[in-house]
Amino acid sequence: MQTYSGRRFWPLDPRPEDVAIEDIAHALAMVCRFGGHCLRFYSVAEHSIYVSQHCGEADALAGLLHDGSEAYLLDMVRPVKRFMPDYRAAEERLQRVVYEAFGLDPVTPAAVKRTDMALLLTERAQVMRPTDEIWSVDVDGPLDIPLDCHPPYTAKTLFLDRFHQLMQARR
Repeated sequence: MQTYSGRRFWPLDPRPEDVAIEDIAHALAMVCRFGGHCLRFYSVAEHSIYVSQHCGEADALAGLLHDGSEAYLLDMVRPVKRFMPDYRAAEERLQRVVYEAFGLDPVTPAAVKRTDMALLLTERAQVMRPTDEIWSVDVDGPLDIPLDCHPPYTAKTLFLDRFHQLMQARR
């Protein structure tokens, strides 16, 4: 595939040297959470920023990049993804490569996973239509934060700013 920056990228045979933060930031800013079934546009990039800000300093970069594979494979809704083992395998392989490209451990930290699940409840309350259906999530509750629902350009800029801030802190 051709990425935003013009690079060639092989999503099913990814290499760390082909991963670019500009491509991740742009693509995630253009992808709406929940397959677009939100009350207003809310990007995967903005979601990733919130995870990064609330999972703890030690895991903040992993939090920002935890959905990096979705920049190349898209954000598949969970009810479908659970029945697509080949997609899940490709996503896991690509996510490991994204982490490797930025010097992170290949496994998503537990704090990132917990924050991601708490944020899911936050997002449901703020950007999804209310229903009586219960979402089964293994966390105590939502994060107590307002979601801004930035347009793509703003989400991309904020994502890149957060990335550079975290990389600077690692030096």
